[in-house]
Amino acid sequence: MKKRPSLMVLCAVCCLFAADIAMAKNSSVSSEQVKENVIAESIASYPGVCACPFNQARNGSACGRRSAWSKAGGYAPICYKNEVTDEMVKQWRENNS
Repeated sequence: MKKRPSLMVLCAVCCLFAADIAMAKNSSVSSEQVKENVIAESIASYPGVCACPFNQARNGSACGRRSAWSKAGGYAPICYKNEVTDEMVKQWRENNS
């Protein structure tokens, strides 16, 4: 009579498989895509609607100079790809692998 693998072993194998897929997916993400993700996460972490000049205010107008990015001090969201450093790309890859 054959023994069935325990549920614990089966779960461990599934977790390893899922981790391999996540790592493969992350390594295939281009630097440009990572930069877009860094920007999106930065904007999403801002508590208001005007993180960046190109965002829309609640009344539908462009945030422009009212944006946090345009004001000195306080929040400093990342809005443009040229602001994303190689270190930020590396950190995003480490955090999302």
